[in-house]
Amino acid sequence: MTTHHQAILLVNLGSPDEPSAPAIARYLAEFLGDRRVVDLPKLVWWPILHGIILRTRPPKLVEKYKAVWQEEGAPLKAITAAQARHLSALLSEQNVRVYWAMRYQNPSVRDVLQRINADGVQHVRVIPMYPQYSMTTTATVEDALKAAILKDGHSFSYDVVHTYHEHPSYIHALKISILESWQNNGRPDFIAGDKLLLSFHGLPERNVLRGDPYQKQCQRTYELLVQALGLSTHEVKLSYQSRFGAQKWLQPYTQATLEGLAQAGTRRLDVICPGFAADCLETLEEVNIELREVFLHQGGLAYHYIPCLNTTPAHIQMLQSIALA
Repeated sequence: MTTHHQAILLVNLGSPDEPSAPAIARYLAEFLGDRRVVDLPKLVWWPILHGIILRTRPPKLVEKYKAVWQEEGAPLKAITAAQARHLSALLSEQNVRVYWAMRYQNPSVRDVLQRINADGVQHVRVIPMYPQYSMTTTATVEDALKAAILKDGHSFSYDVVHTYHEHPSYIHALKISILESWQNNGRPDFIAGDKLLLSFHGLPERNVLRGDPYQKQCQRTYELLVQALGLSTHEVKLSYQSRFGAQKWLQPYTQATLEGLAQAGTRRLDVICPGFAADCLETLEEVNIELREVFLHQGGLAYHYIPCLNTTPAHIQMLQSIALA
């Protein structure tokens, strides 16, 4: 058996094992039970999570997950697995093996690290698939790594890629994705008021006030992409989606932004989600279905969702450059 001295581990957020209420409840219990994700005192949050949310929210999400479920399973898992396969092909000559895991649910970080250790890997480069760093995402991956290694006593070394929000290959991949969409759907008429919207995942505002660099990194990605496209901040807008709970999150909110644009006379809106490395429920259902309906209902005429980078050649090449840096 060939020994792979080095390996790459791609880690994304996670998905339910199936589009059923019990599976969704297990996923949400692990995800929303993470103190980095919801940092309320346990005595306050636990009764809300287990007494209300896990009883009411999973049944409401079943049809949403079914609407985007693929033959291979949850889109996020299927795409991450495909990303690992494509990256593995590019790294085969370097004898670098590529693995993938989900931070919440399966395949778990701990289970995949056990496979890596059994394969005799000596060093692992971990790439959390979050371009912009946040304590609610990238830091939780580090928590999982440390906990698994402490429990199982693995001997391999590892390092973590904390962010790639301004990596030239990342900005280039986003630019190529947008230009290819325009080649297929026509370029927006920016002079007539059409807009391009960059929708990032939201975050409670208090996280940023406590030092989370996420918002600054989203802003930096936005600035670099606007520059790369040769456009202006009047033509390209930034917003934050997927707000959860009653507390104040980063603004402007995506739904309010596209409602305002439609009401102001914007006829066409193109939307891309640069903070997501792979399409998932939040992009395929929330952005491509729900928010499309909102924009058209408010008077918009054309809505184009630009898919995440997924397995595009430019994205896989970007991952290759990060893996070998």
